[in-house]
Amino acid sequence: MLDGRVAVVTGAGRGLGRSYARALAAAGASVVVNDLDADVAEETVASIVDAGGSAVAVVGAVGGSEIADALVARAVDEFGRLDVMITNAGALRDRTLRNTTDEDFDLVVTSHLRGTFTCGRAAVRRFREQGDGGRLILVGSPAGQRASFGQTAYSASKGAIVAMMRTWAVEHAKIGVTVNAIVPTALTRMVATIPGLGELVEKADRGEPVPEQVRRKGLGTPDDVAPLVVYLASADSSGVTGQAIAVGGDRIALWTHPDQVAEQLRSGGWTPEAVRDLFATELKSELRDYLPAPLDTGGN
Repeated sequence: MLDGRVAVVTGAGRGLGRSYARALAAAGASVVVNDLDADVAEETVASIVDAGGSAVAVVGAVGGSEIADALVARAVDEFGRLDVMITNAGALRDRTLRNTTDEDFDLVVTSHLRGTFTCGRAAVRRFREQGDGGRLILVGSPAGQRASFGQTAYSASKGAIVAMMRTWAVEHAKIGVTVNAIVPTALTRMVATIPGLGELVEKADRGEPVPEQVRRKGLGTPDDVAPLVVYLASADSSGVTGQAIAVGGDRIALWTHPDQVAEQLRSGGWTPEAVRDLFATELKSELRDYLPAPLDTGGN
């Protein structure tokens, strides 16, 4: 499905990124594996090579232009081209607003949002030079779509990534570059601290099957997310762009583009009293639920 194609995956030493890299290689792609941790990056590369695939590692923290340019350059130097950029890397700090320091905020936003920006820009420059299109697969999160307690910087970054994806999809349609954001959910160490999920993560790490009722809620292993990534990296996905696609367990879903849900007009404009009355009457039933739906794991 991906024979002859070359992909970069950031944050590919563990978890979801590792699954993406391994699945891309299994489908025929050559992969540049990036991670901040040299040991896990090399472990991912070794697992791909041992399985008959082709991969190299580039160690470094995403965020700045230097590492983004280095990733693209390594793909071109090693494999001759670049076809796919997957911006998976990023740090996490679990802090409510009043406890979020400047350093916490900057670390998360730099790794997720700025890292996506610089890697996306470097990839598009190469795509334009090659002249035959490309694939940008950005990584969002449910935390960027709905409320996520204690995740000010992460939610801000992931919401911005999806918004940036939509703009990039419009900007690059004419040169054959598709841009999509996946919104993955999986039983990884990142979700292990969420009440009710720690035990499930431990079981998944041991290779035990994920209960069906959990899978149907959209939670499975990282390998359950990878098939969507392979598809979006392929020539078959040329008609899919500008989409935010949820994936996890047995579930794939499309997030809607933001749209108005209600509109009211008042001749001559509004007064504070008229606005008050509006929200107490016509708009009251249209207010959006800001809380995420609770995850029912069935006690498993």
